[in-house]
This record gives sequence, structure tokens and C-alpha cells, in this order.
Amino acid sequence: MIELKTKIPGPKSQKLMALRNENVSRGPFHSTPLFISKSHGALIEDVDGNHLIDFASGIGVTSVGHTPQELVKAISDQASQFIHAGFNVTPYESYIRLAEKLNSAIPGKYPKKTLLVNSGAEAVENAIKFARTFTKRQAVICFEHGFHGRTYMAMTLTSKVKPYKAGFGPFNPEVYRAPFPYAYRWPTTSDSQIVSEECFAKFTELVQNQVGAENVAAVIIEPVLGEGGFAPAPQEFLEKLRNFCTENKTVLIADEIQSGFCRTGTILACEQLGLIPDLVTLAKGIAGGMPLAAVAGRADIMDSVSEGGVGGTYGGNPVSCAASLKVFEMIEKDLLSKARALGSLIQERLTLMKNKYPVIGDVRGLGPMQALEFVKDQKTKEPNKELSSKITKFCYEHGLIVMSAGTYGNVVRLLPPLVIEAATAHEGLDVLEEAIKASIS
Repeated sequence: MIELKTKIPGPKSQKLMALRNENVSRGPFHSTPLFISKSHGALIEDVDGNHLIDFASGIGVTSVGHTPQELVKAISDQASQFIHAGFNVTPYESYIRLAEKLNSAIPGKYPKKTLLVNSGAEAVENAIKFARTFTKRQAVICFEHGFHGRTYMAMTLTSKVKPYKAGFGPFNPEVYRAPFPYAYRWPTTSDSQIVSEECFAKFTELVQNQVGAENVAAVIIEPVLGEGGFAPAPQEFLEKLRNFCTENKTVLIADEIQSGFCRTGTILACEQLGLIPDLVTLAKGIAGGMPLAAVAGRADIMDSVSEGGVGGTYGGNPVSCAASLKVFEMIEKDLLSKARALGSLIQERLTLMKNKYPVIGDVRGLGPMQALEFVKDQKTKEPNKELSSKITKFCYEHGLIVMSAGTYGNVVRLLPPLVIEAATAHEGLDVLEEAIKASIS
């Protein structure tokens, strides 16, 4: 439960922030100005002794909660055996067992294989390598509003310029961007079927006029936009995209880095959207807070690179593998049911808020991966970034950590640990509603 002993940020956090500004690059951003001391479940304690509810989960990472006992034990047990070996030097069983688990989680009846890496951006980079090697083509098509990471290929694929790409060019060649079927902001209608048809027509036009289907190695899409504002792609659009890729022997990559591992109420969002991708990129919730990511999918694509063509010093670190195997255990035990119940709770509360406050233009997401888009006017849908900033600030000052998102910075996204108790979730949502009231008064 929320317990505030000082104003946020407190004096100790303020001193640490001054030290941070003196010693750390200004590049990394902070959603809040407080410094964490400890955490458990869905609660965070800062260095000033304040207790806050966490609706951010380290950007969707701690889905199984902060410091669950069984996860901490799995990490500790592995660390006491060996912390690092290097899979390229002396392989170990946990890497293989985790690959088995990941392969079984990917939709599709074809044989599958997995590569473990360190971060989501690294997963995306390697997925493009696999696609280009397999197809012997170069072009990659991505989508507006998408976010795929901060390394050069991943950053090139990312749509939003500021802050992710400003000043970092030139970017990688042979990357083309198509419209995303963002139903709320589609210019003609919000009907998902019509949006899908019109959006796919624009995709086809791009391919025909600028790329050539015979040159497309891969199409990469987030089934649910992450940083772009939690908009799910309509199932009709994904079906058309799947058919295009099958007909043209193009690799379809689903970026499930933020939406994977029960975040949407199923292990992958693809399951709910009826999508069978060729490759999937995974990270964030994969290991409960340990650094780990993966590319998984069709074995023929994953085996298209030569031996030594992919890999890395830390990829599939044994401690991270142990953590991920434990996360899978927790998923199989009861995390899916908890995620679905949480999703229903959040959706019900947000829908009530939308009906009460005209500044909320849209409520959307899948399962507990939900967001509110704030506007100045519901008819014009003019984005209201200033309001979302006020709301996030009010929230952390009153004991709730949330994050903004969206191409226009006007979305507040909710990513609570999936194990959060109902009473705690309601307490957090109460603060969110108070923030909306206070920010529009």
C-alpha cells in the first residue's frame, strides 16, 4: 500500500539526482525523479522510505513481480554454481532447456529453433540477419509508430525521431516504412476492417512503387505497439500481412518484446490475434528482471546463417537462463490466470474513466497491457501531451509510478506486475483517476 514519508522526490533522492547529473551521461531518461532502495511484489520503496505502487514494472520487465522468492532462489542457486561460461566456449544445459521452452511457445506447427542474446535491440538486429541470409534479399519493411530498439538497425526501424534518432544519422539503407493500422487515428474511419483494407492497400502501394516484392527480406511489426501507444494491430490486417509474406517468400517477424510473456493475457499477443509469424523477438518479461532476449522461430530460417555467424559473449547467460526457466514455471502455475483477471479489472476501471472524462480520447490494449490516450478535443483528437505529463507527475508525487508513451507523447500506459493484488491495483487506479481530475481542474 502507498505510504509517503516525504515529498517526492525526497531529500536523499534529490542528492542522488545531483550526483547522477554530475557523473552520468544526460542521455538516459527518467520517468520519475526518485531512487529505488528495495522492492517486492508490486511495491517499490525509495531511498527516503516512501512506498509506491509500481505500474511500470521496469518497462514491462518484472511481470512476475519484484523479488519473488522462487525467482530469487533460482538466480542465487545458479550463481553459486557458475555465473558465466560463454555458450560459445563451454555450453550448458539451461540454454538448451530454455530454447525448448521458447520453441514450444511460438505459434505454428513447423520445427523451431532459438538464439539467446542480451537485449531486445540485439534480438531485432539478429532477426534481420536471419531474414536477409535466408532470403538472400536486402529490403526490410517496418511500420509507423513502431519502436524496435536503439542500436543502428533497430533505431532505423524505429519510427519516432525525437528522442530516439535525433542527431544519430545516417541510418541503415534498404529500410522502408509503411502505415500502421492505428484505428483511433486512421483518417477515414475507426472500423477495424476498413482500416485494415485501406492500410494494406497503402502497404501494397509502397511495395509495388518503392521496393519490389522480390527484394523484401522481412516485414517486422509489433502486434501491439509498445512505445507507440499500446494500439493492437487488427486481426484482419495481420492476416493480410501473413498472406503477403507467404506468397512472396518473405520473413514475417513479430516483435513481441513488450507484449510477450503474458503481458496481454496470453504468452504471446500473436495467440489472441491469430498470427503465425516466421520469427519472434522476445525480451523484457522473459527473465523477470535479468538481462536476456531471444529470437525464435522457423528452424530453416534460424539455421540459414553459417556457424559463428551469430552469437555473443554474454548471450544466454546461465543466471539469466535459470531466471527465465523459473518465469516459465510461474507462467505454467498461475500467471496466465492472474494476467487475465488483472486485464479485466483494469479494462473495467479505464472504461469507466473514459465515460467520465472527455480528455480521454481512447482506451485500448490487450489484457492487462492497457493505455489511455489523452486529447484536447474528442472530435479533432488533437494530442494532449501536456496533460499526460501532468498526470504522470501527479501520480508519482502521490505514490503511483506510471509511464507515458505514444508518438505524440499523449498516452499513459499501464504495465503493473501481473501478480499485483486486486486491492493494490484498485488503489493505484484510484490515484490515476485523482491525477486526471486534478490535472483538468
